[in-house]
Amino acid sequence: MTVTTNAAGSGSPPPPEPGLTPAEVIARAEAIAPALVARQAETEQRTYYAQDTHEEFSRAGFYRILVPRRYGGYEFGIDTFLRVSMALARGCPSTGWMFCLGATHALPAASLFSEAAQAELFGGGDFVCPATIVPSGSAERVADGGWLLNGTWNYCSGSPYATHFMGHIPVPGADGEPAAPMLFIAPRSEFHRLDDWGGHLGLKGSGSHSVVIDDGRIPAHFALPGTHMSEVDVAAGTPGSRLHGNPEYGGGPLSFMVLEVASLAVGMAQGALDAYEELMLSRTTLFPPMVTRAEDPDYQFWYGEAAGMIATAEAAVLQAVRQWQELCAQGPGAFTREQDLRIATICREVIRLCWHAVEGQLFPTAGSSAVRHGERIERIWRDLSTLHSHAGIGVFLSSVTTRELARARFGVK
Repeated sequence: MTVTTNAAGSGSPPPPEPGLTPAEVIARAEAIAPALVARQAETEQRTYYAQDTHEEFSRAGFYRILVPRRYGGYEFGIDTFLRVSMALARGCPSTGWMFCLGATHALPAASLFSEAAQAELFGGGDFVCPATIVPSGSAERVADGGWLLNGTWNYCSGSPYATHFMGHIPVPGADGEPAAPMLFIAPRSEFHRLDDWGGHLGLKGSGSHSVVIDDGRIPAHFALPGTHMSEVDVAAGTPGSRLHGNPEYGGGPLSFMVLEVASLAVGMAQGALDAYEELMLSRTTLFPPMVTRAEDPDYQFWYGEAAGMIATAEAAVLQAVRQWQELCAQGPGAFTREQDLRIATICREVIRLCWHAVEGQLFPTAGSSAVRHGERIERIWRDLSTLHSHAGIGVFLSSVTTRELARARFGVK
């Protein structure tokens, strides 16, 4: 095998397409997205996107966007990854959600885990690793220092094609101390997926099944005791930023998690606007003068209001991505907890704008025939409603994060 030399100076396998650029991979996502629209119904029925779609994503390089170059990835950065996710969600919200939340955890894996762990985790090339942030299950030490895991974790988006699973598990403290979360990664051989997704209001095709581990074993270096992914302090740097020489493997994990969801919300809202635009050109008003909706002042206003909200949301999330990257580039110490929380609150407003555009402007004015079950605007309304009411958005992001930002700003414990 031909090897290249990475920034750290050691030999590394090249990615499948060494000359691929970020612009090209984004263009591939934008080209694939229209075909996803026609497959939304089958994706919902199956509860995840099709095998041939998965293979197309793999050939396009999507599952390696965030994988380090050292391990045969493209290491393009979060801006490329989130633009790809946004484009796919514009075509099919469920597909975009499932892809994003499956492939995104290459970043925390490459940021937080040791070189020994990463060499094994990324050895297969493509990396699809659903994750949940709610601790569950039980863990006990085994003789070789590793861990024996048992438990069930719900809402594991991306699980149908998962190569790994990242979760949190409570570990009892010593001498009666309260349990603390442990972040871990388990390879595909140690878990199985339940057929328990598809009954929710929206995102029915997002592959958000439960993952079960029965007496699964992982080595010690696949676990980080006392660590919760959303609360990691990166101010002193991370194993990944030092290993790869790439500051993006040292960014705030909480803000990155919500940047994902905000980018998906923008993609969904853009898809709703696309569908509404088709109605503007193809439908006429109900009452005289009978003109196309595009010629009617009321429809012009509703479209323009929604378009402005969605354009603002897109601009805000892309600017938040730039802020995240600039903080990373400043080096250890720049990405404080306050900065992490501030970017998270920007994402909260992005999601609100997208929801108000769809729920307040597009959905109620599209017409009854356009919001029948299975119609594109109806489906996006369901999907965005599910995103908007997600516990991590509706509770944590809207209230807990807001208060934590104020406490961090004023030094209140």
